[in-house]
Amino acid sequence: MDVFLELALILIVAKVFGYISVRFGFPAALGQLMGGIVIGPSILNLVSYDEEVRLLADLGVVILLFLAGLETDIDEFKHVGIPAFFVAVLGVLIPFTFGYLGALAWGYPRVQALFLGGILTATSVGLTTSILMEMKKLRTRVGTTILAAAVVDDVLGIIVLTILVGINTRGTVYMEDLILIIVEAALFFLLGLLLGTPAVRRILEASKRITLPETVTAMAVAIMLIFASIAEHFKIAGITGAYLAGILIGASGEARKITDKMVTIGYSLFIPIFLVSIGIESDVRVLTHAGTFAILYAFLGIAGKVVGCGIGALAMKFTPIEALQIGMGMIPRMEVALIMANVALREGAFDRGTFAIPVTMVIITTIVTPFLLKCVFTRE
Repeated sequence: MDVFLELALILIVAKVFGYISVRFGFPAALGQLMGGIVIGPSILNLVSYDEEVRLLADLGVVILLFLAGLETDIDEFKHVGIPAFFVAVLGVLIPFTFGYLGALAWGYPRVQALFLGGILTATSVGLTTSILMEMKKLRTRVGTTILAAAVVDDVLGIIVLTILVGINTRGTVYMEDLILIIVEAALFFLLGLLLGTPAVRRILEASKRITLPETVTAMAVAIMLIFASIAEHFKIAGITGAYLAGILIGASGEARKITDKMVTIGYSLFIPIFLVSIGIESDVRVLTHAGTFAILYAFLGIAGKVVGCGIGALAMKFTPIEALQIGMGMIPRMEVALIMANVALREGAFDRGTFAIPVTMVIITTIVTPFLLKCVFTRE
């Protein structure tokens, strides 16, 4: 199908299926995900999902996290810093333990079990962010904690992957590799906050002098993309850089105007494409070939985040329902988990059969998250 027709179909499906989902009392993101499954290879196979569409989907999740940064309460973000770190650490350790021990008990070799444990540490916050924004829960203590914990989770995931690759290729891990990752991550956030704050303010002020339509918005988008690029150079996910850019711009006097414009830009094109693309990439036909352990592995992934992040939240004085909400919000795994699985395949730790296990887990966690979040947030 022609790329323009593909995009037109994706946008129509996003809005129609999203509307149907809302009418049945579920988040629009669930309907958009299901719409993607319908038009993707799982059922109708109408969309080939080539590089052009993938690029727009990638921009969609970047804009989504940028908007989340714009909507973040800075004081609340500072307040949840230590709790979010604790939540993230336990949200990495417990899923890793569940996955590793579960794989060992099922008879997988040690290296494969280590990678299967490592893949469960990943969190993909894009879907959760969309649902929290839709339910007006993003600016709450719980919503801010989920986002902050996801930022820490991103760095911890890189460290885990580095350790696993080192064990697989060299039989050991060089401490300088881990120190380099930690230093790079610390430098990114430190320089981003210290240099980025005045730089962002001056760029936005200077852009007002350019008397062309939407110059301030265009400069805000440029800042978002620059921060996303810098983050990836520091081996951190681009969405984390976009989120930091949103926080910095959110503290400026132009925040409300830019937010309104970005909502229009994002939700009219890029974000719907991203949400539908999740369904397109979730080829549920894999589930028909998934073995018993693949299903068990998915449930270990769900339980690991709920238990790990939940215990961390309880220890940080969150209420039981808030702890459950945080745990549920950290369940989705998408791009980060698939990247780790691809690395395991490339390194020879996985064969194609083993690779299908994390793919099954990604599909299941992605599909169940909207239902679970809807349930736990309506119990308040």
